[in-house]
Formats: sequence, structure tokens, C-alpha cells
Amino acid sequence: MSGPGKRMMIYVGESDSWRGRSLYISILEALRKSGVAGATVMRGAAGFGAHSLIHTAAIERLSVDLPVIIMVVDTPDNVERALAVVKPMVREGLITLEDIEIVKYVHRYLQPLPADQPVSTIMTQNVTTVTPDTPMLQVIELLLGKLFKAVPVVDDKQQVVGIVTEDDLLQKGGLPAHLDVVGRLEDDELREVLSQITRQKTVREIMTFPVQTAREDEALGHVVQRLLDLGLKRFPVVDRQGRLVGMVSRLDILRAAGGYGVGQQEQAPLPGPGRTLGELMTARVPTVHAYDDLVDVLKTMLESAIKYVIVLDEQGKPLGVITEGDLVARVAPVMRRTVLQTIAARVLGKELRRGDVTARELMSQHVLSALPETTVPEAIALMLREGRKRILVVDEQGYPVGIVDRQTLMAASLGA
Repeated sequence: MSGPGKRMMIYVGESDSWRGRSLYISILEALRKSGVAGATVMRGAAGFGAHSLIHTAAIERLSVDLPVIIMVVDTPDNVERALAVVKPMVREGLITLEDIEIVKYVHRYLQPLPADQPVSTIMTQNVTTVTPDTPMLQVIELLLGKLFKAVPVVDDKQQVVGIVTEDDLLQKGGLPAHLDVVGRLEDDELREVLSQITRQKTVREIMTFPVQTAREDEALGHVVQRLLDLGLKRFPVVDRQGRLVGMVSRLDILRAAGGYGVGQQEQAPLPGPGRTLGELMTARVPTVHAYDDLVDVLKTMLESAIKYVIVLDEQGKPLGVITEGDLVARVAPVMRRTVLQTIAARVLGKELRRGDVTARELMSQHVLSALPETTVPEAIALMLREGRKRILVVDEQGYPVGIVDRQTLMAASLGA
């Protein structure tokens, strides 16, 4: 965080109280819940206020009501919100606001991203590769059942000449649906789907080239910024001769920011700055209700071009989540082909009938959620521990208010 900011100073007495508790402690708790970057309490050695009584910490005249100053520095919007919360609490004292310039702020509880270190210190070294002559169908079979969704293309000198991503397979290779979806089919259904994909195409015909890469000695901070600017999920890492030496993905970067060791190959509008999920989240959450029909679930997902929806109960609280993979894996076999075709074509299939299955029957029950005041390091640790790609942000009553994904947390770890 840097740029224009505000400093709020709150002057109260050490013995002042709020609803039976110490006032300055109550103010600290209220500030923390409001989501400000932080607050500092300073205890004065001596002072006097409106009553002109001198209070001092000197032993010969020890006062029980020394002056206390609470200082808050944050963005103007955050400070204004915090002021609205604490202003009614200060019944006797002083509150001031000043415009300031924030030069730099780094969350001290976030494992500092080693931005000046070479990307080779966190990259994944053992990387699956293909060549330009590898059959496209072989790439699909290679990626099915894996959680990483891209493979670098190398020549006989191990120089990177391209990359094949899931989007390449969907847009140029005729893959009828996302790999997560196809991978959830039964064996006979999977064989039938793969049999419809041309065996003549090779990686050379579908790969993305020239490919964006990172040099092994390139500063990690620069690599992360390029990923964000380009909207990419990963870079092949090359040496000075352009030979592949590893891959760096969003997961590798989150592990580094979370203080974890070297990661494994990634399995399976740019965000603004922030330190809590409440600041980082996207407020629009795709939802359906538990008893919505499969047709309505498909319509919601296809109209928004999203891969998941949150299932809400009758009170509007999260009950589960449905992904494209759930749509295929959990519907009756007789319906799978229509659902798959519908996802692939991005239109509602005419063969689907209402009343066959509801969202409650399709959903996975566990929704990874956290409160808005959850910090970035806490969110990273939660996401890594649970092996998820997104966190649903809920309020204290459990109602959804936003969502945060890997890309957002990666940007926050850099302070972007």
C-alpha cells in the first residue's frame, strides 16, 4: 500500500471505560473489526486536558488516568469508515484527522514475498513436457487425472518453443469440455468422448507460441508482476540458452508468500491492494438455490461463463458448491451426454427436462469460507491447507458477501 492516506489520532484517558471495559481496548477491538491496516496505542508520561489537571507517571505522583493516544494510518476510505465506528465511543477526549502520504506498507504477518530473489528459488523443477510432434490426443490423456492444466513444449535441445494450455485444447483441439469435466466421466463415456477427437492433430497445430517465459535468474517480484499484467497463471522457467529448467505458477507463489517450501507442479480485471478478504473480494457471487432445477443451474453457469456456483439454503446461506465436474459426475448416465454437450456448446440443450435433478442433489457439501476480516496470510494458509482455488467470504451471520481466488491472493502477496 502506498499513496495518499489519512492518520487518525484518538486522545482518551487510560481509566476511561466503554460498557464496563477499558475504552482504549474497546476502541482497538472496534478498529480491528472495521478492517483498518493496524492501530498503535501510546501511553503518555504526563499531560493535562479539559479539566486542567496534570496527570503524570512519576512515582511521587502516580496517576491512574494517564493520557492514551491511539494512532491509525490507512487509506482515506478505511479511516473514514473506522471514524464512524469509534466516534460515538469517545464521550470525553479528542479525535484528529490528518492527510498524509504513505510511502510503503508491508503486512508484517505475511511472509514477505522474496521479491528480490531469483524465481529459481521457488519454481517447480520436475516438469512434464511434450514435443511439437506429440499427438494432441496424447496430451489430453496426459492431463486427465492431473491437477495441472498446461504443459510446456520443448524441442530436442530442451528449448521451450510453446505451451499447451486447457484453453488451447478447448479452442483449437476440439476438446468438448474442461478437463475437470471430462475427467469425471465413466470409463466407457470417456472412451467415447476421446474417440470423437481427431487423432491427426499434433501439438504443433494447437500450441501457443511464442510463449511467455521467465528467466531462472529473473527477480521473483518482476515475474509476479508480469503474470498479473498479462493475466497468466504460469510461466515456463528457462536458462540463458532458453532451455527449460522449471515452471512457476500461482500456487508456487502462494506457497512462497505463506512461508512454505518449494511447491509442486500446479495442480489443477486485476485485483486492487488490500490486507483482508473484505478489501480484496469480488462482491458478485454466482449462486443458485438448493431446489433449483438442473436446467436453471446450467443456465446460471453458462450465461455467466463460470465454472462453479454456490448453492444456498432457504435462508440464503451457503450449503454447497457445484462445479462443471459435479454436473457430469452426479447426474444420471443417460443425461451426461446432454449435459456435456450443453457445457461445450454454451447453450441449453433441448433434451434436458425439468424435474429430473436439483441443485441439492448435484452439489458438493463443503464450501471453503472465511470472514471479511481474515488476513491475506490466514487466507493463503487456509487455501493451501484445503487445496482449494477460491474462498467464499461470509459475514458474521454466515451470508455470502464476496469471493476471492488464487489470482487475487497472489497480487496481494506482492502488494500489487
